[in-house]
Order: sequence, then structure tokens, then C-alpha cells
Amino acid sequence: MTLEGRVALVTGGSRGIGRAIALALAGDGADVAVNYRRDGAAAQEVVQAIAALGRHGRAYQADVADSAAVHAMADAIVQQFGSIDILVSNAGIASRGRLVADTDIEEVRRVLETHAIGAFNCCHAALPYLRQRPRGDIVLISSTAAAQCGPGGGPYNMAKRAVEALAQTLWKEERATSIHVNVVAPGLTETEMGKRLVRATTGMDDIKQMYPSSPFGRVGQPEDIANAVAFLVSGRAAYVTGQTLTVSGAG
Repeated sequence: MTLEGRVALVTGGSRGIGRAIALALAGDGADVAVNYRRDGAAAQEVVQAIAALGRHGRAYQADVADSAAVHAMADAIVQQFGSIDILVSNAGIASRGRLVADTDIEEVRRVLETHAIGAFNCCHAALPYLRQRPRGDIVLISSTAAAQCGPGGGPYNMAKRAVEALAQTLWKEERATSIHVNVVAPGLTETEMGKRLVRATTGMDDIKQMYPSSPFGRVGQPEDIANAVAFLVSGRAAYVTGQTLTVSGAG
């Protein structure tokens, strides 16, 4: 499972699932560029945790919806780390849980820009560098919402389906360049976004109230998602591309 000698870029890496992914990849030997949009202090905490694992980390501020900022970030990472071997496109935001009839078009644009355009920007910026490596990996973080398309989640559902369409296009285009492209689709996960979702949809103040009705007696943890990502970019998944790995406890 060693990732020694490889450099990973994790977007939205300062908190929640992104933080867990950054630490899992560092734990397996990768150096990690931690992208964040606003919470620089949290990103620096992740960088310090990476250093405690004996790996090199560095925080990079960029809004993934801003193409110029993402390309500048990729260039800076290669200048400072020497390469990009792994891209994990994780940055995301929630939609407001309204019916389509009650959803403002600006919300749709905002969610699509972060998830779909953001993933495209990151792939576009990283691909020239990934193509230079003996093996490149792109993992796009989707959601079970892309398959379920539940009511009240129109913008988010649309955005995650677009992310999966990007992945399905990319793996066909890039297989000849030795770039693996896969998707991880989490179910409900115990993050700040997950807690807000539970409050909005069930009225429960504590996500742990969901445990008795959840698979295996608990809600998914960020580390569950991180472990799936770490597998997909490892030597154990050397013959795996174009796949969507659902991490939901089958719930």
C-alpha cells in the first residue's frame, strides 16, 4: 500500500472527509498538498498532522471554481513538491434541501460551480503533470445522492451526476497515459455537512441518533471514505479504473 515517492493534491482537504483523506495518504507514505478555500487555520493543522506522520505537507488556498487559481495552485505544487501523482477532487458544498420549484437558480450555479466545474478545473490543471508520471491517479468524490436523486437535493444531485460523468469520460481518454480515474461515492458521513443534513431532513440535533437505524450500528466516518481512496491509488488497485466505489454500508 506504500505511496512513498508520490505527491497527492487533496482539494477541500482542511476538514471532514478531505482531512481524513489527506492523513490516510500521508500515512501510506505520500507527501500531500492540502487545498482549502477559507479555513487556513484548519488547513495548517492538517499540514502539522502530516508532518507528525513523517511526510511533507503544505497548504494551498484556492477556490476550485476559479480556473486561474486552480492552475496557479497546480503549478506551485509542482514547483515546490516536484510532481503531482494523485489528485483527489473532494471540495464540495451542500445545497439547501429545497424542492426544485423553490430553488433559486443562483444556488444551482453555486453548487454546480463548486462540484462539477471545480472537479473539471482540478483535472484540467493536474492532467499535464499526471501524464508525466509512471502512474497517475484521479479520484473524484461523488455521493450516493447521484444514484438516488432524492427530493430536496436537486442542485447537489445534478452536480454529483456531472462529477461521475466527468470520471466516466476521463478514464476512457486517459487510460493510454497510465492515469487511473475512479469515483468514491460516500453515503451519509459524520462530518459537519452530514450533521447539517441530518438536522435539516430529520430534525435530529445529534447525528448519533441515526446510529441505531444505520448499517453496522453507526453512520459512516470520514476514515471509511479515506480508506477507500487510499486503496484505489495504491498498488493493490493497479488494474482498477473507471469504477465507482460506494461507501455507505449499503444503507
